Amino acid sequence: MFDTMTFTKIAGSLCGALLILLLGKWAAEELFHVGGHGDHAQAYVIDTGVDETPSDEPVLAFADVFAAADPGKGERAFRQCSACHKLVSGENGVGPYLHNVVGRDVGTAVGYAAYSGALSEAADVWTPENLNAFLENPKSYAPGTSMSYNGMRDIEDRANLIAYLATYTD
Repeated sequence: MFDTMTFTKIAGSLCGALLILLLGKWAAEELFHVGGHGDHAQAYVIDTGVDETPSDEPVLAFADVFAAADPGKGERAFRQCSACHKLVSGENGVGPYLHNVVGRDVGTAVGYAAYSGALSEAADVWTPENLNAFLENPKSYAPGTSMSYNGMRDIEDRANLIAYLATYTD
């Protein structure tokens, strides 16, 4: 029923349709991006009633947030960590166990040998402040770390997680 020529015609028509779509997209982008980006003043500003100046809202100090942290909420935040880390002492996963990590020397989890040297250069002891900085963005805190986690952006989530790790008992 279908021969080689039919399949060739179908494949050719699909490729032609894709080519027309891509050329149309390119033409539309050229039409709507005339004039450059950001090199001219906006022609018309709509007043929304919202002041767009940067706020002078004070940045929360980690010590204050940590003092009010809720370990119960930190337990929920730990679910992200549990994919690679365990809380049982000596039970390592992809990453080292986190039992008594708060106050522990960096790179000293018993039985875990896959540490990158980047952590030892970044800090000596896992204080709440060091953990906060590390959890915010591991790659910028310890460049070269083997931890692939992108970081936890919310300071309250980090404080809750660290409070949970500090108060966890078997």
